[in-house]
Amino acid sequence: MTDHHHSAAGASHGSDEPAMAALLDLDAEVLHTFLSDVTSTLADLTRDEPPRRIVDLGSGTGAGTLALLRRFEDAEATAVDRSPELLDHLLAKARDRGVAGRVRTVQADLDDAWPDLGAVHLVWASVSLHHLADPDRGLRKIFELLRPGGLLAVIEMAGFPRFLPDDIGRGRPGLEARCHAARAEAHAEHLPHLGADWGPRLSRAGFAVEVERPFTIDLRPPLPEPAARYAHASLQRLRSHVAEKLSSDDLATLDHLIDSDGPDSVLRRDDLTVHAERTLWAARRP
Repeated sequence: MTDHHHSAAGASHGSDEPAMAALLDLDAEVLHTFLSDVTSTLADLTRDEPPRRIVDLGSGTGAGTLALLRRFEDAEATAVDRSPELLDHLLAKARDRGVAGRVRTVQADLDDAWPDLGAVHLVWASVSLHHLADPDRGLRKIFELLRPGGLLAVIEMAGFPRFLPDDIGRGRPGLEARCHAARAEAHAEHLPHLGADWGPRLSRAGFAVEVERPFTIDLRPPLPEPAARYAHASLQRLRSHVAEKLSSDDLATLDHLIDSDGPDSVLRRDDLTVHAERTLWAARRP
């Protein structure tokens, strides 16, 4: 589901693939209720004609693919991603869940030539469209891909997940807020479409927007066990983006928090929360 996560057309993750796969899996595990709510909304919108052919664009390790196959038991899904490693990971998960026969994977960079995916009933694009160099071109391609009456589900983030109490910071509360501000500054240049309002773009591409629904995920202690590992993996990745922009005190505090063996590690804290905001746009091809 990607962030920070998906690679339908983003930079290649290279040697970071195992860490990325672990983070994506934790995201899906911790935010599973959100996924269930979204697919339930799509089931309501397709009640008269449930989708049989689904495409997941920027599938990552398959959170969306597998959630959709659980919801639509007669459907088959094609997972598209730039990363062969993540697609292999997705197939392994599909085998573990007994649905490998309903999944096809396609490696493709969607900033380049689009693969022939056939005509489909439902396209899922979770936290992936903002990675495209030209999202409007991508939406036109999706419009052509969908059968008349077909549905596109776009899920994007208002911001990255947050975990820490506001009072963390050496003599200067608000460490996590400063980290996210630094990350937003970096992303403004490299990911200019992150946080965009997709409604007008969908309309311009010819879609009829039927649902625009924000979701707020706000998990409080006591958290499920995977939440601490999710926070740890997310903050490690955050550090890789903002280390050069932080003060020495902030960087030292962050390093204490992500030190797996340290007494202050997020893996041992009992005051973590999980706060995330995502929005679903469900749009139909007339």
